[in-house]
Amino acid sequence: MKTDAEIQLIFDKIRRAQNDGVYAPHKPLLVLLALARIQQGLPRQVPFSELDAPLKFLLAEFGPSSSAKSRHYPFWHLSTDSQGSLWQIEGPENFINRAPKDTPSLTELRSPLVKAGFSAEIDSALRRKPGLLESIASRVLSSYFPETLHADIASSVGLNLNQPLDIHTEVKEDSAVNSSTRRRRDPTFRDRVLRAYEYRCCVCGFDLRIGSVSAGLEAAHIQWHTVGGPDIEPNGLSLCALHHKLFDLGAFTVEPSEHRVVFSQHAIAGNRSMEGELRHHGQKMFTAQESAMHPGIVFLDWNQKNVFKKPGRTLASIDG
Repeated sequence: MKTDAEIQLIFDKIRRAQNDGVYAPHKPLLVLLALARIQQGLPRQVPFSELDAPLKFLLAEFGPSSSAKSRHYPFWHLSTDSQGSLWQIEGPENFINRAPKDTPSLTELRSPLVKAGFSAEIDSALRRKPGLLESIASRVLSSYFPETLHADIASSVGLNLNQPLDIHTEVKEDSAVNSSTRRRRDPTFRDRVLRAYEYRCCVCGFDLRIGSVSAGLEAAHIQWHTVGGPDIEPNGLSLCALHHKLFDLGAFTVEPSEHRVVFSQHAIAGNRSMEGELRHHGQKMFTAQESAMHPGIVFLDWNQKNVFKKPGRTLASIDG
């Protein structure tokens, strides 16, 4: 029988995209959905048809713009991780025995005969051991998503992470898994980025201090730290807590030539309209003190491809 630490390691070893910088949230979102089902006391095996709509929604909200089209991939490919000890698929023999790279279509996976879920041993442990499920869910969130999105993702999949964590799993700091999925953060990153932008939000100019302490200002990674984004000033923006959250949700991005704020057409302000957050659309952000600290084009490109909810709103000419 596997120990808690061994089970945690199996989740840590879920394969990512081969290249740093590729944001592929499909597997972690499926894992979080499956963990939520266990927490809710639902059966171990679930037909893909029951996960289809939730996965489509989650990828539309928290993934790259086109990722929902491949929402069926993790249901099939997760079964090859950890030599099949994590996720197991049940179905007709000719379906199960097809080559791992022969990904079934959405139509094939919607068959009521095709089901999947965590292995019986892992499922049993997650239901039996207090705190194990919550610990794993928290670790998955930390490994794949910025902290600004953790509560929203947990709520969207139906996970309750407020239960006390009664276990502590340990993974060796020098292990290959730990070095690739839990890269250490530079503790000086926040101060360097805030100083570069003179301790104000580069979108709205928010600069409240309580005494000598900046209140509500955060250093946002343009290319997320969880997918290889470096802790350097060109990969950082000084944002108030609100604009950090909106940035990580893909509500706006920054165009590289003039550093103008571009809001997504999916960002709807309701009655506040242009008097609310959308008043910043098309405006130049407050720039960093030195050109070497300005947002890097490669990082802005990553953000626009992987986070920003396309299409963007049209930019008027700078003189208009």
